[in-house]
Amino acid sequence: MNELTRENPVHEAATGDDSQARLDHLADIAARLLERARAAGADQAEVSCSEETGLNVGVRMGEVETLESNRDRGIALTVYFGGRRGSASTADLREESLAATVEQAVAIARHTEHDPAAGLAEPELMATDLREFDAWHPWALEPEQAIELALACEQAGRDADPRLENSDGASVGSGGSLSVYANSHGFVGRERDTRHSLGCALIAGRGAEMQRDGWYTIGVAAEDLEAAAQVGRRAAERALSRLQPRKAATGEYPVLFSAEVARSLLGHLIGAVSGGALYRQASFLLDSAGTKLFPDWFSIHELPFLPRGFRSASFDAEGVATRESPLVEAGVLQRYILGSYSARRLGLQTTANSGGVHNLQVASNAGDQASIIAGMGRGVLVTELMGQGVNAITGDYSRGAAGFWIEDGRISHPVDGFTIAGNLKQMFAGIEAVGSDVDPRSHLRTGSILVGRMTVAGDG
Repeated sequence: MNELTRENPVHEAATGDDSQARLDHLADIAARLLERARAAGADQAEVSCSEETGLNVGVRMGEVETLESNRDRGIALTVYFGGRRGSASTADLREESLAATVEQAVAIARHTEHDPAAGLAEPELMATDLREFDAWHPWALEPEQAIELALACEQAGRDADPRLENSDGASVGSGGSLSVYANSHGFVGRERDTRHSLGCALIAGRGAEMQRDGWYTIGVAAEDLEAAAQVGRRAAERALSRLQPRKAATGEYPVLFSAEVARSLLGHLIGAVSGGALYRQASFLLDSAGTKLFPDWFSIHELPFLPRGFRSASFDAEGVATRESPLVEAGVLQRYILGSYSARRLGLQTTANSGGVHNLQVASNAGDQASIIAGMGRGVLVTELMGQGVNAITGDYSRGAAGFWIEDGRISHPVDGFTIAGNLKQMFAGIEAVGSDVDPRSHLRTGSILVGRMTVAGDG
Protein backbone atom coordinates (compact mmCIF):
# COMPACT_ATOMS: atom_id res chain seq x y z
CA MET A 1 0.00 0.00 0.00
CA ASN A 2 1.55 3.32 -1.03
CA GLU A 3 -0.77 5.83 0.62
CA LEU A 4 -1.10 6.80 4.25
CA THR A 5 -3.99 5.11 6.02
CA ARG A 6 -6.71 7.45 7.21
CA GLU A 7 -7.30 7.90 10.89
CA ASN A 8 -10.58 6.88 12.45
CA PRO A 9 -13.17 9.34 11.04
CA VAL A 10 -15.08 9.19 14.34
CA HIS A 11 -11.93 10.43 16.10
CA GLU A 12 -11.58 13.22 13.54
CA ALA A 13 -15.15 14.36 14.16
CA ALA A 14 -14.66 14.27 17.93
CA THR A 15 -11.50 16.37 17.84
CA GLY A 16 -12.62 18.76 15.11
CA ASP A 17 -9.56 17.82 13.07
CA ASP A 18 -10.54 17.60 9.40
CA SER A 19 -6.98 17.29 8.08
CA GLN A 20 -7.46 13.81 6.67
CA ALA A 21 -10.60 14.87 4.81
CA ARG A 22 -8.69 17.82 3.39
CA LEU A 23 -5.86 15.49 2.33
CA ASP A 24 -8.47 13.29 0.64
CA HIS A 25 -9.66 16.34 -1.28
CA LEU A 26 -6.13 17.24 -2.38
CA ALA A 27 -5.47 13.63 -3.41
CA ASP A 28 -8.65 13.65 -5.49
CA ILE A 29 -7.53 16.85 -7.25
CA ALA A 30 -4.13 15.29 -7.96
CA ALA A 31 -5.76 12.18 -9.45
CA ARG A 32 -7.97 14.27 -11.73
CA LEU A 33 -5.03 16.33 -12.95
CA LEU A 34 -2.96 13.23 -13.70
CA GLU A 35 -5.86 11.77 -15.68
CA ARG A 36 -6.21 14.98 -17.67
CA ALA A 37 -2.46 14.97 -18.37
CA ARG A 38 -2.62 11.38 -19.64
CA ALA A 39 -5.59 12.27 -21.83
CA ALA A 40 -3.56 15.15 -23.28
CA GLY A 41 -0.86 12.69 -24.36
CA ALA A 42 1.76 13.20 -21.63
CA ASP A 43 4.12 10.24 -21.16
CA GLN A 44 4.60 11.13 -17.49
CA ALA A 45 3.18 13.66 -15.07
CA GLU A 46 3.46 14.70 -11.44
CA VAL A 47 1.34 16.89 -9.20
CA SER A 48 2.00 18.65 -5.90
CA CYS A 49 -0.97 19.98 -3.95
CA SER A 50 -0.60 21.94 -0.73
CA GLU A 51 -2.65 23.84 1.80
CA GLU A 52 -1.24 26.00 4.58
CA THR A 53 -2.89 27.81 7.47
CA GLY A 54 -1.31 30.08 10.03
CA LEU A 55 -1.67 32.71 12.73
CA ASN A 56 1.10 35.22 13.49
CA VAL A 57 1.13 37.92 16.15
CA GLY A 58 3.76 40.56 16.81
CA VAL A 59 3.97 43.00 19.74
CA ARG A 60 6.44 45.72 20.66
CA MET A 61 6.75 47.79 23.82
CA GLY A 62 3.53 46.37 25.17
CA GLU A 63 1.47 47.16 22.06
CA VAL A 64 0.17 44.91 19.29
CA GLU A 65 1.93 45.64 16.00
CA THR A 66 0.79 42.81 13.73
CA LEU A 67 -1.99 40.24 13.68
CA GLU A 68 -2.10 38.02 10.61
CA SER A 69 -4.16 34.99 9.74
CA ASN A 70 -3.56 33.17 6.48
CA ARG A 71 -4.86 30.24 4.50
CA ASP A 72 -3.00 29.51 1.28
CA ARG A 73 -3.20 26.70 -1.22
CA GLY A 74 -1.41 25.80 -4.41
CA ILE A 75 -1.42 23.22 -7.18
CA ALA A 76 1.66 22.58 -9.32
CA LEU A 77 1.60 20.25 -12.34
CA THR A 78 4.54 19.06 -14.45
CA VAL A 79 4.07 17.03 -17.62
CA TYR A 80 6.68 15.21 -19.70
CA PHE A 81 6.62 14.39 -23.40
CA GLY A 82 9.75 12.34 -23.81
CA GLY A 83 12.48 14.68 -22.69
CA ARG A 84 10.35 17.80 -22.97
CA ARG A 85 8.92 19.26 -19.80
CA GLY A 86 6.25 21.83 -19.02
CA SER A 87 4.96 23.13 -15.70
CA ALA A 88 2.02 25.26 -14.61
CA SER A 89 0.41 26.14 -11.31
CA THR A 90 -2.80 27.54 -9.88
CA ALA A 91 -4.49 28.35 -6.58
CA ASP A 92 -7.98 28.09 -8.13
CA LEU A 93 -9.58 24.67 -7.59
CA ARG A 94 -12.50 25.13 -10.00
CA GLU A 95 -12.66 22.54 -12.75
CA GLU A 96 -12.15 25.09 -15.51
CA SER A 97 -9.01 26.40 -13.80
CA LEU A 98 -7.61 22.88 -13.37
CA ALA A 99 -8.29 22.16 -17.03
CA ALA A 100 -6.54 25.40 -18.03
CA THR A 101 -3.54 24.47 -15.86
CA VAL A 102 -3.13 21.19 -17.73
CA GLU A 103 -3.45 22.97 -21.08
CA GLN A 104 -0.78 25.50 -20.10
CA ALA A 105 1.66 22.82 -18.92
CA VAL A 106 1.15 20.81 -22.12
CA ALA A 107 1.61 23.88 -24.31
CA ILE A 108 4.84 24.79 -22.55
CA ALA A 109 6.19 21.25 -22.88
CA ARG A 110 5.55 21.21 -26.62
CA HIS A 111 7.74 24.30 -27.03
CA THR A 112 10.68 23.31 -24.83
CA GLU A 113 13.87 21.62 -25.95
CA HIS A 114 14.51 17.95 -25.34
CA ASP A 115 16.40 17.26 -22.10
CA PRO A 116 17.54 13.64 -21.68
CA ALA A 117 17.74 14.07 -17.88
CA ALA A 118 14.12 15.16 -17.54
CA GLY A 119 11.45 12.83 -16.20
CA LEU A 120 10.16 11.20 -13.08
CA ALA A 121 12.39 9.20 -10.79
CA GLU A 122 12.46 5.48 -11.61
CA PRO A 123 9.26 3.64 -10.55
CA GLU A 124 11.12 1.00 -8.55
CA LEU A 125 12.46 3.74 -6.26
CA MET A 126 9.02 4.91 -5.15
CA ALA A 127 8.33 4.67 -1.41
CA THR A 128 5.97 1.91 -0.30
CA ASP A 129 6.23 2.15 3.49
CA LEU A 130 4.55 5.48 4.14
CA ARG A 131 4.41 6.65 7.72
CA GLU A 132 3.76 9.70 9.83
CA PHE A 133 6.27 10.96 12.36
CA ASP A 134 4.14 12.52 15.10
CA ALA A 135 4.43 15.87 13.34
CA TRP A 136 0.74 16.86 13.35
CA HIS A 137 -0.19 18.79 16.49
CA PRO A 138 -2.67 21.58 15.72
CA TRP A 139 -2.78 24.31 18.34
CA ALA A 140 -6.21 25.82 18.98
CA LEU A 141 -4.60 29.22 19.49
CA GLU A 142 -6.97 32.18 19.50
CA PRO A 143 -5.62 35.62 18.57
CA GLU A 144 -6.23 36.94 22.08
CA GLN A 145 -4.24 34.05 23.59
CA ALA A 146 -1.39 34.59 21.13
CA ILE A 147 -1.27 38.29 22.00
CA GLU A 148 -1.15 37.50 25.73
CA LEU A 149 1.75 35.08 25.21
CA ALA A 150 3.73 37.57 23.15
CA LEU A 151 3.12 40.38 25.65
CA ALA A 152 4.10 38.14 28.58
CA CYS A 153 7.29 37.07 26.78
CA GLU A 154 8.37 40.65 26.05
CA GLN A 155 7.44 41.89 29.53
CA ALA A 156 9.39 39.12 31.26
CA GLY A 157 12.45 40.12 29.27
CA ARG A 158 12.08 43.86 29.87
CA ASP A 159 11.50 43.30 33.59
CA ALA A 160 14.77 41.38 33.92
CA ASP A 161 16.98 44.48 34.13
CA PRO A 162 16.49 48.28 34.07
CA ARG A 163 19.06 48.53 31.26
CA LEU A 164 16.54 46.89 28.92
CA GLU A 165 14.70 50.07 28.01
CA ASN A 166 13.82 49.17 24.44
CA SER A 167 12.62 46.19 22.46
CA ASP A 168 12.45 44.87 18.93
CA GLY A 169 9.34 43.00 19.98
CA ALA A 170 8.04 39.51 20.59
CA SER A 171 6.16 37.23 18.25
CA VAL A 172 4.03 34.11 18.34
CA GLY A 173 3.35 31.94 15.31
CA SER A 174 1.32 28.80 14.73
CA GLY A 175 0.65 27.03 11.47
CA GLY A 176 -0.05 23.79 9.71
CA SER A 177 0.72 22.38 6.28
CA LEU A 178 -1.00 19.63 4.31
CA SER A 179 0.48 18.30 1.08
CA VAL A 180 -0.06 15.56 -1.45
CA TYR A 181 2.45 14.48 -4.08
CA ALA A 182 1.29 12.09 -6.81
CA ASN A 183 2.74 10.94 -10.12
CA SER A 184 1.89 8.75 -13.08
CA HIS A 185 3.81 5.80 -11.61
CA GLY A 186 0.78 5.38 -9.35
CA PHE A 187 2.49 6.89 -6.34
CA VAL A 188 0.42 8.98 -3.93
CA GLY A 189 2.04 10.37 -0.80
CA ARG A 190 0.47 12.53 1.89
CA GLU A 191 2.20 14.66 4.50
CA ARG A 192 0.93 16.87 7.27
CA ASP A 193 2.89 18.86 9.83
CA THR A 194 2.52 21.73 12.24
CA ARG A 195 5.02 24.35 13.37
CA HIS A 196 4.73 26.68 16.36
CA SER A 197 7.13 29.36 17.57
CA LEU A 198 7.66 32.05 20.18
CA GLY A 199 10.46 34.58 20.09
CA CYS A 200 11.67 37.85 21.57
CA ALA A 201 14.38 40.42 20.69
CA LEU A 202 15.46 43.05 23.21
CA ILE A 203 17.71 46.11 23.16
CA ALA A 204 20.03 46.85 26.07
CA GLY A 205 21.72 50.17 26.77
CA ARG A 206 21.26 53.60 25.20
CA GLY A 207 22.43 55.50 22.14
CA ALA A 208 25.64 54.31 20.55
CA GLU A 209 26.05 51.76 23.33
CA MET A 210 22.87 49.86 22.44
CA GLN A 211 23.13 46.12 21.85
CA ARG A 212 20.45 43.84 20.45
CA ASP A 213 19.95 40.10 20.89
CA GLY A 214 17.13 37.66 21.35
CA TRP A 215 15.93 34.12 21.71
CA TYR A 216 13.24 31.93 20.20
CA THR A 217 11.72 28.51 20.65
CA ILE A 218 10.14 26.34 17.96
CA GLY A 219 8.44 22.96 17.84
CA VAL A 220 5.91 20.81 16.02
CA ALA A 221 3.74 20.74 19.17
CA ALA A 222 2.86 23.57 21.53
CA GLU A 223 4.10 21.55 24.49
CA ASP A 224 7.56 21.44 22.89
CA LEU A 225 7.92 25.22 23.31
CA GLU A 226 9.78 26.88 26.15
CA ALA A 227 7.62 28.99 28.48
CA ALA A 228 7.02 32.58 27.36
CA ALA A 229 8.71 34.06 30.45
CA GLN A 230 11.72 31.79 29.98
CA VAL A 231 12.15 32.93 26.37
CA GLY A 232 11.93 36.58 27.43
CA ARG A 233 14.49 36.15 30.20
CA ARG A 234 16.85 34.27 27.86
CA ALA A 235 16.58 37.11 25.36
CA ALA A 236 17.36 39.57 28.17
CA GLU A 237 20.45 37.63 29.26
CA ARG A 238 21.78 37.51 25.73
CA ALA A 239 21.23 41.23 25.08
CA LEU A 240 22.80 42.25 28.40
CA SER A 241 25.81 40.01 27.86
CA ARG A 242 26.72 42.03 24.76
CA LEU A 243 26.98 45.41 26.48
CA GLN A 244 30.29 47.29 26.38
CA PRO A 245 31.93 45.20 23.64
CA ARG A 246 35.59 45.63 22.83
CA LYS A 247 37.50 45.14 19.60
CA ALA A 248 38.92 41.72 18.86
CA ALA A 249 42.67 41.36 18.61
CA THR A 250 43.79 40.78 15.02
CA GLY A 251 45.59 37.51 14.47
CA GLU A 252 45.05 33.78 14.05
CA TYR A 253 43.04 32.12 16.80
CA PRO A 254 40.79 29.16 17.54
CA VAL A 255 37.18 30.05 16.65
CA LEU A 256 34.26 28.38 18.39
CA PHE A 257 30.95 28.63 16.53
CA SER A 258 28.04 28.45 18.98
CA ALA A 259 25.50 25.76 18.09
CA GLU A 260 22.96 28.16 16.58
CA VAL A 261 25.51 29.56 14.10
CA ALA A 262 27.52 26.34 13.64
CA ARG A 263 24.77 24.90 11.49
CA SER A 264 25.62 27.53 8.87
CA LEU A 265 28.79 25.50 8.25
CA LEU A 266 26.56 22.52 7.48
CA GLY A 267 24.64 24.71 5.07
CA HIS A 268 27.82 25.51 3.15
CA LEU A 269 28.69 21.80 2.97
CA ILE A 270 25.20 20.91 1.75
CA GLY A 271 25.29 23.58 -0.92
CA ALA A 272 28.70 22.41 -2.16
CA VAL A 273 27.74 18.72 -2.48
CA SER A 274 24.25 19.28 -3.89
CA GLY A 275 23.59 18.14 -7.42
CA GLY A 276 22.76 21.53 -8.93
CA ALA A 277 26.08 23.05 -7.88
CA LEU A 278 27.98 19.96 -9.01
CA TYR A 279 26.64 19.59 -12.54
CA ARG A 280 26.97 23.34 -13.05
CA GLN A 281 30.62 23.09 -11.98
CA ALA A 282 29.94 25.73 -9.33
CA SER A 283 31.29 24.04 -6.22
CA PHE A 284 34.60 23.90 -4.38
CA LEU A 285 33.89 20.22 -3.67
CA LEU A 286 33.73 18.88 -7.23
CA ASP A 287 34.72 15.19 -7.45
CA SER A 288 34.94 15.00 -3.67
CA ALA A 289 32.81 11.90 -2.98
CA GLY A 290 35.01 9.30 -1.33
CA THR A 291 37.60 11.82 -0.23
CA LYS A 292 38.49 12.83 3.31
CA LEU A 293 37.28 16.31 4.17
CA PHE A 294 37.04 16.16 7.96
CA PRO A 295 38.98 14.65 10.89
CA ASP A 296 38.85 10.87 11.40
CA TRP A 297 36.28 11.06 14.22
CA PHE A 298 33.85 13.34 12.37
CA SER A 299 30.53 12.06 10.99
CA ILE A 300 27.19 13.39 9.75
CA HIS A 301 24.17 11.11 9.36
CA GLU A 302 20.87 11.73 7.64
CA LEU A 303 17.96 10.56 9.81
CA PRO A 304 14.67 10.96 7.93
CA PHE A 305 12.55 8.95 10.37
CA LEU A 306 12.96 10.97 13.59
CA PRO A 307 9.70 11.36 15.54
CA ARG A 308 8.78 15.05 15.54
CA GLY A 309 11.76 15.80 13.32
CA PHE A 310 11.48 19.06 11.40
CA ARG A 311 12.28 17.35 8.09
CA SER A 312 11.20 13.76 8.70
CA ALA A 313 9.65 12.06 5.67
CA SER A 314 9.08 8.65 4.11
CA PHE A 315 9.62 10.05 0.62
CA ASP A 316 11.31 12.97 -1.05
CA ALA A 317 9.78 15.55 -3.40
CA GLU A 318 9.72 12.95 -6.21
CA GLY A 319 8.21 10.11 -4.19
CA VAL A 320 11.55 8.30 -3.79
CA ALA A 321 11.84 6.31 -0.55
CA THR A 322 14.08 8.04 1.97
CA ARG A 323 16.60 6.07 4.00
CA GLU A 324 18.98 6.54 6.89
CA SER A 325 22.50 6.96 5.56
CA PRO A 326 25.80 8.66 6.33
CA LEU A 327 26.75 11.83 4.53
CA VAL A 328 30.16 11.88 6.20
CA GLU A 329 31.70 8.86 7.92
CA ALA A 330 35.16 8.77 9.55
CA GLY A 331 35.81 12.16 7.98
CA VAL A 332 35.12 10.90 4.43
CA LEU A 333 32.34 12.34 2.25
CA GLN A 334 30.25 9.27 1.42
CA ARG A 335 27.96 10.67 -1.24
CA TYR A 336 26.41 13.75 -2.81
CA ILE A 337 22.91 15.18 -2.23
CA LEU A 338 20.92 14.40 -5.35
CA GLY A 339 17.47 14.32 -6.86
CA SER A 340 16.82 12.29 -9.99
CA TYR A 341 17.50 15.16 -12.43
CA SER A 342 20.88 16.14 -11.01
CA ALA A 343 21.78 12.46 -10.61
CA ARG A 344 21.20 11.83 -14.31
CA ARG A 345 23.23 14.89 -15.24
CA LEU A 346 26.09 13.44 -13.19
CA GLY A 347 25.66 9.83 -14.31
CA LEU A 348 24.64 8.78 -10.78
CA GLN A 349 21.49 7.70 -8.94
CA THR A 350 19.23 9.85 -6.80
CA THR A 351 19.97 9.86 -3.07
CA ALA A 352 16.32 10.61 -2.23
CA ASN A 353 17.14 14.25 -1.60
CA SER A 354 14.92 15.97 -4.12
CA GLY A 355 13.66 18.92 -2.10
CA GLY A 356 16.56 18.85 0.37
CA VAL A 357 18.03 16.85 3.23
CA HIS A 358 16.02 15.12 5.94
CA ASN A 359 17.42 15.80 9.43
CA LEU A 360 21.22 15.86 9.52
CA GLN A 361 22.91 14.94 12.81
CA VAL A 362 26.56 15.79 13.51
CA ALA A 363 28.16 13.43 16.02
CA SER A 364 29.79 15.17 18.99
CA ASN A 365 33.21 14.29 20.36
CA ALA A 366 33.30 16.75 23.26
CA GLY A 367 31.33 18.02 26.24
CA ASP A 368 29.19 21.13 26.38
CA GLN A 369 30.23 24.58 25.21
CA ALA A 370 31.72 25.54 28.57
CA SER A 371 34.03 22.54 28.55
CA ILE A 372 35.23 23.34 25.03
CA ILE A 373 35.90 26.95 26.05
CA ALA A 374 37.89 25.72 29.05
CA GLY A 375 40.26 23.91 26.72
CA MET A 376 40.65 26.73 24.17
CA GLY A 377 43.05 28.98 26.04
CA ARG A 378 42.71 32.10 23.91
CA GLY A 379 40.28 32.59 21.04
CA VAL A 380 36.83 33.74 19.95
CA LEU A 381 33.32 32.44 20.59
CA VAL A 382 31.12 33.48 17.65
CA THR A 383 27.41 33.90 18.41
CA GLU A 384 26.39 35.97 15.39
CA LEU A 385 27.44 36.07 11.75
CA MET A 386 26.82 38.88 9.28
CA GLY A 387 27.18 39.17 5.53
CA GLN A 388 27.36 36.62 2.72
CA GLY A 389 31.12 36.41 2.21
CA VAL A 390 31.40 32.82 1.02
CA ASN A 391 32.66 31.92 -2.46
CA ALA A 392 30.90 28.70 -3.49
CA ILE A 393 33.45 27.96 -6.22
CA THR A 394 36.68 28.48 -4.26
CA GLY A 395 35.42 27.88 -0.72
CA ASP A 396 36.93 31.16 0.46
CA TYR A 397 35.14 32.28 3.63
CA SER A 398 35.00 35.79 5.13
CA ARG A 399 32.15 36.98 7.34
CA GLY A 400 31.48 39.70 9.85
CA ALA A 401 30.94 38.39 13.35
CA ALA A 402 30.13 39.19 16.96
CA GLY A 403 30.57 37.16 20.09
CA PHE A 404 32.95 36.87 23.02
CA TRP A 405 36.68 36.89 23.61
CA ILE A 406 38.08 33.81 25.33
CA GLU A 407 41.08 34.26 27.61
CA ASP A 408 42.63 31.59 29.83
CA GLY A 409 39.83 29.18 29.01
CA ARG A 410 36.92 31.40 30.01
CA ILE A 411 34.74 34.14 28.55
CA SER A 412 36.46 37.48 29.14
CA HIS A 413 34.31 40.14 27.41
CA PRO A 414 32.02 40.69 24.41
CA VAL A 415 33.56 41.60 21.05
CA ASP A 416 31.98 42.84 17.84
CA GLY A 417 32.79 44.45 14.52
CA PHE A 418 35.38 41.86 13.53
CA THR A 419 35.79 39.48 10.60
CA ILE A 420 36.65 35.80 10.57
CA ALA A 421 38.25 34.38 7.44
CA GLY A 422 39.56 31.13 6.05
CA ASN A 423 38.82 28.52 3.41
CA LEU A 424 36.00 26.04 3.98
CA LYS A 425 38.10 23.04 2.98
CA GLN A 426 40.72 24.00 5.53
CA MET A 427 38.06 24.87 8.09
CA PHE A 428 36.40 21.45 7.69
CA ALA A 429 39.74 19.67 8.05
CA GLY A 430 40.63 21.87 11.02
CA ILE A 431 37.56 21.09 13.15
CA GLU A 432 38.83 20.04 16.57
CA ALA A 433 35.60 19.55 18.51
CA VAL A 434 31.83 19.26 18.18
CA GLY A 435 30.00 19.91 21.43
CA SER A 436 27.17 18.01 23.05
CA ASP A 437 25.14 21.24 23.31
CA VAL A 438 22.97 20.41 20.28
CA ASP A 439 20.59 23.19 19.22
CA PRO A 440 17.28 21.34 18.60
CA ARG A 441 15.63 24.20 16.67
CA SER A 442 16.56 23.01 13.18
CA HIS A 443 16.70 19.96 10.93
CA LEU A 444 20.48 20.56 10.89
CA ARG A 445 21.40 19.32 14.35
CA THR A 446 24.84 20.11 15.73
CA GLY A 447 26.51 21.33 18.87
CA SER A 448 29.11 24.09 19.01
CA ILE A 449 31.92 23.57 16.49
CA LEU A 450 35.53 24.50 17.23
CA VAL A 451 37.79 25.31 14.27
CA GLY A 452 41.38 25.18 15.44
CA ARG A 453 42.68 28.24 13.62
CA MET A 454 41.14 31.07 11.59
CA THR A 455 42.14 34.61 10.73
CA VAL A 456 40.43 37.14 12.99
CA ALA A 457 40.54 40.73 11.74
CA GLY A 458 39.70 43.40 14.33
CA ASP A 459 41.08 46.73 15.47
CA GLY A 460 42.44 45.50 18.79
